[in-house]
Parts: sequence; C-alpha cells; structure tokens
Amino acid sequence: MIDAVLERLSRLHPKVIDLSLERVERLLARLDHPERRLPPVIHVAGTNGKGSTVAFLRAFCEAAGLRTHVYTSPHLVRFAERIRIAGALPDDAALLALLEEVEAANGGAPITFFEITTAAALLAFARHPADVCLLETGLGGRLDATNVVEHPAATVLTPIAMDHQQFLGGRIEAIAAEKAAIMKRGVPCIVADQERKVAKVIEARALEYGVPLIKEGADFHARATGDGLHYRGPKVEWTLPAAALPGAFQTRNAALALATIERALPQVPAAALALGMKSVSWPARLQRLTGGPLVDLLPTDWEMWLDGGHNPHAAEAIARHARLWRDRPLYAVFGILSTKDVDGYLKPLAARFHALRAVAIPGETQSLPAEAGAAKAREHFCPDARPAESAAAALAELAGLPGPARVLICGSLYLAGAVLRDNG
Repeated sequence: MIDAVLERLSRLHPKVIDLSLERVERLLARLDHPERRLPPVIHVAGTNGKGSTVAFLRAFCEAAGLRTHVYTSPHLVRFAERIRIAGALPDDAALLALLEEVEAANGGAPITFFEITTAAALLAFARHPADVCLLETGLGGRLDATNVVEHPAATVLTPIAMDHQQFLGGRIEAIAAEKAAIMKRGVPCIVADQERKVAKVIEARALEYGVPLIKEGADFHARATGDGLHYRGPKVEWTLPAAALPGAFQTRNAALALATIERALPQVPAAALALGMKSVSWPARLQRLTGGPLVDLLPTDWEMWLDGGHNPHAAEAIARHARLWRDRPLYAVFGILSTKDVDGYLKPLAARFHALRAVAIPGETQSLPAEAGAAKAREHFCPDARPAESAAAALAELAGLPGPARVLICGSLYLAGAVLRDNG
C-alpha cells in the first residue's frame, strides 16, 4: 500500500528535480502551515557530511533525553527512514495515513516527490511534541523544500564542493550561494572549514543578513586523540570518546555537531555527548557489514565495507582512510550514476584498489553501465577492473582472488541501498 502511494506521488510532476518553493508553500498553506508549528529547528546543508552531522546531532540529543524529530534523505531500504518522529520511525499504518492525507490536500496539483514528502514530514513533526527538529536539505538550499522554516534555531553548513552542477550551477561560487541561502537573518550559522572561494560567499551572505558565523578553525577546533576526540569551542572544552563512525573525516563532522550543540542546545550535558559519540550510527558511511547473504559470499577472514559517497570530495575522504588499510589487499565493487563526476570520483581512489568489479545499479535508469564503469577505472590506474552482472556476482568473483582482503562497495547511495536490501 505504501509503495502504491509513493508511486502515485512520484507521478505528480514530470521532473524528478525541479527546484522551487512555490509548490511546497502552496501545499503547506493547505495543511495550515505545519512548518510554523515545529520545535526549535536545526537546518543542515552542504555537499558532504550532512547526514553524518545530523546523525551526531541526533545521537547527542537523544542521549540527553531530548525528543528529536529528524528528516533526512534519501532512504536506503525503507521510505520511513526519512522521517523519524520524536525518536521513532513511523509504522506502516501511520505512514500510509500521513501520505494519503497529504496527497488529498495536494489535490493532484503538480509537485515533486521530495516536496510532497517533505510536507508530509513537517506535518507529522508539527503534530507530535518534541524538543528539537533536525532538517537535512535534499539538494542545494535556497530552493530546497526544507527551506520553508523562517526562524530556525541555527543553520549548519558542512563542507561545500562541486556536486549537482546541472541544478546548482557549474561554478563552486554558485553552488555555495545556493547552499548558503539557508542562512536566516540574525540566526547563528555553524560553518565547517571551507575552501577560500566558498568561504567568501558565506561571509558575504552573513554580512548582508546579520548572521553570526561560528567557524571551524577560528571559533571551534577538534582533534582526534589516541582514544577519543578533544573539542574546544568559544566557551567550552570537551574530551570525549572516539566516534562509533569510522573514518578520520568523522572528526570534522562530530566537531560541527558539537559546535552546534554548544551554540544552539547548551542544555545537552557532556555526559550525553560522550554517550552519543559511542552510540552514533549512520548506515552506508564506511559501514562494516558483518553478516548476511552477500557477506557470506566472501571467505570468513575477509571484511566487507559499504560507503554511499558519490562525489570527488567523498572519494578523497575514502582514499585517505584507505591508508589505514594497507595490511591486506583492497578490492572494490563499484557502481555510480552517469550524472555524477565519474572521473572526479575515481581519480583519487581507483589506484588504491588491487581489483575492481563494476556493476550497474539495480533499478536506476541513469546508472553508468558496468562496462563503462570498468573502463573508467582502468583509465584511472586500476588495471584489474572488469564488469560484473551484479554485486553478488562481483563478490563471488573477487572471493577467488588472493586474501584475506577487504572489499569496499562504493560509488552511490542507491547502490548501497540495494546492497543493504539484498544482504537482509
């Protein structure tokens, strides 16, 4: 039933992505403006690290006992993953009723899938008491459907890089301007360290709108210690355990979340921050899979890892982490959308793989064909790169190579979702 409603909603507008606020604002007015009846909102935009930053914020808030609404996208396995209501995912009956109510209010008018489902999330959040609401932008910022909250408690900008150029513009300054437009007059914005051109755009927007900037490297700092993380902000210092999320880049995401807590949610105690660091979870971000039918295709002393990053910035972060994986061969199962910067993704990463098997992403019409993915990997100095019919076939073939080894499945969140479904 839910799948049938989601399919109907996806047909309401011919374009999957058509950035505008007019359609969602019309629908929200018909729903009596749920966006005006939310608990304090933390609005997060950026290119990389958005989801992980939100995951840290959620972990900190929930560890402190705060009822926390969370809206993220896309989902990996079930649509309900996008809408976490006061700490819980909606059950099928509640989700179905919510979606049908919003569909009826829309009355068949043109609206994108993301816009109408964002309206559904905001309606659910407005109806359930909570202490904080975490909103992650879908794409961009200025015309993103989440950018309808007029007075958030804080905005957050994660690292901004080239991505979605067909929608946001072909220059980094244009992309930065779109994402920086979530900043609101007088509302503090917590900003990750940015490249110089991006920082200039953010600072100009902040000056125009009187936005207090809290900047990584100037106002707050974090560094990994032997067994944890040390954070220093404008008013506090915290020494915390290491994050449950692997990858050195997660130190920056944790720091951004901690700076947001310091500025916007000071009621969260240090003990909750420590617990949150140990309990944070965010699937398909350097996630190790330890069981399931796909894992079982590999020898028992091998490791399988999954990452949904899909742009050059994400690939560079994975490549840096791969320096820690030199104790055994590293193989890849690779799939990516043809609309992404395939060369930019493979350039820092492909040469680190001892072998790569390229696959088409199931059910994605814009997937790069497996043969083309393998050819691109060979161009970027991974000579043993070949196509495979599926992730399962790729894993079975890689299992015959020298080991014990690590296998990284990478290139797309859509591939990651398919792997998680197939792996149970």
